[in-house]
Amino acid sequence: MITLILLLAACLLTCMGQVSQKFAVESWRDQPSGLALKLRSPWLWAALLCLGFGLLVWLLVLQRLEVGIAYPMLSLNFVLVTLMARFVFKEHIDSRHWLGVVLVIAGVVLLGRQV
Repeated sequence: MITLILLLAACLLTCMGQVSQKFAVESWRDQPSGLALKLRSPWLWAALLCLGFGLLVWLLVLQRLEVGIAYPMLSLNFVLVTLMARFVFKEHIDSRHWLGVVLVIAGVVLLGRQV
């Protein structure tokens, strides 16, 4: 059970990191192109923290699972980021993309039976 919780935490932290990166670059649109201003972005630092903690949790997952099982489970990030893109950023997601999401979920369910 702890392995599954760690795996989900790694996925969520990675997803939050990706979404924070998107918020960071969105906040840079109307700013000058200087690096110093961009480095002060709280979204950039949130992204780095989430991705850093996600990496540490991922290492704990790899201690408990074979990489051949663990790594495909990370494809849940594809699902989570797609949902964030659609509902937070209001991006259009076409039917082929949604089919891909369904197939990823099916694959994770098949693999999840081994966890």
